[in-house]
Amino acid sequence: MSATDTIRDDTGRSFITVLQKIDAAAGEEGLTVGEIVDRLDERAFGLLILLFALPCLVPGLPGAQIIAVPIFLLAVQVLIGRSEPWLPGWFMRARVKKGWISSIAGFADKRLRWTETLSRPRWRFFAAGFGEKLAALLMALAAITVMLPITNTVPSVALTLMSVGLIQRDGVFTVLGMLVALAWLTLLTVLVGGLIVGAGFAVNLLSEHAPWLRDMFGG
Repeated sequence: MSATDTIRDDTGRSFITVLQKIDAAAGEEGLTVGEIVDRLDERAFGLLILLFALPCLVPGLPGAQIIAVPIFLLAVQVLIGRSEPWLPGWFMRARVKKGWISSIAGFADKRLRWTETLSRPRWRFFAAGFGEKLAALLMALAAITVMLPITNTVPSVALTLMSVGLIQRDGVFTVLGMLVALAWLTLLTVLVGGLIVGAGFAVNLLSEHAPWLRDMFGG
């Protein structure tokens, strides 16, 4: 059975219901990450990635770089075919505040209910087997870009779409997330390449027309 299979421990239980149950179980002190993981079903990988990706949708979210680390680790584990999620002990012991859990559950209920309405098992090639591993690779790359300053929103959209696709076994959502991730990675590659080429051009220009300025900076 795949880590993100749609078999559920309660008949008909949706991933939004799972998040709401986690919220209901959280006391005033919240829950540790380990306690949250214990409350997830067979779709733990997809649900965890979704849980971590949702807050990263907020533009310029402080701490998004830290949240991206477990997303990357989970994506790599899906890629290599682990059956159960693993996260470092210190992270599993970290406590998630009740307000944060409630915000995520509320956001999912208000903003993501349409995904459960529209999603269904289809195009399974893109949501299982090789397609799942390809999505996991793009998730890992997208998570790396979340770690960059003020670049968290677009890759988080891709992560959200792909995780919903894997949870619901819906290849359409998975492909949409892949396309967003590929477009974002391509854009960043072009921008970085342009900066490198531009820097090289500037150095050559200074060498030819202002060697004194180059020498001033020890060139």
